[in-house]
This record gives sequence, structure tokens and C-alpha cells, in this order.
Amino acid sequence: MPLTIAASYRARARGLLGRDGLTGALLLTPASGVHTFRMRFAIDVAYLDRRLTVLDVHTLHPGRLGWPRLRSRHVLEAEAGALERWGVRRGVRVVITPGPSTPPPPSVR
Repeated sequence: MPLTIAASYRARARGLLGRDGLTGALLLTPASGVHTFRMRFAIDVAYLDRRLTVLDVHTLHPGRLGWPRLRSRHVLEAEAGALERWGVRRGVRVVITPGPSTPPPPSVR
């Protein structure tokens, strides 16, 4: 699945606002909570700890507040129903791998 990482304050604040849908997922980092005010569609939200282990998963409809979770350092967002289809549930560790458009890291010799 394609993943967009929102690591700057501006990217996290923008999030999914103004979009009509989402292909793949959006990772907000650092983040411990989200909201869906002014959003146009429902989303799944997975709260992740420092090691990318899923602490909790919820579906949020537009106009809702996802309360911050203790120990959450990252939030993974996707269209409603996507996380269940992908097997993302409490206790699962999320793995992020570079895609083909990402150059490989430099080798150390």
C-alpha cells in the first residue's frame, strides 16, 4: 500500500483536509491524537507506539475528535475499512519499507 509520511508541523496540520478520499495511508509523526473536523469522509485511525506497534484502532466519522492515546507517538490514517482489510489491529507491528521510487540508502564500507 502506498504510504505518505507527514512529519512536519504543516503536513500534520493539513493531514487529509480538503481530500475526497485516500489511496493507501497517511502516517502522522509525531502525533498522539487526531480529529476529523471539516473532513469529507470517515477514516480508520491506528495509534502506534515508538516501535510502530498498534495500541488502538478506531473508525472516526467526519466532525469527531480522536482523543490522544497515552504512549502513542504516531497515528496511521486510512479510509474507513482499510485497516481491517490490511490486518492492522491492536498488538500488530507496522513495518514501513521504501518503495521503488525511493533511492536505496547509501552503503557503508
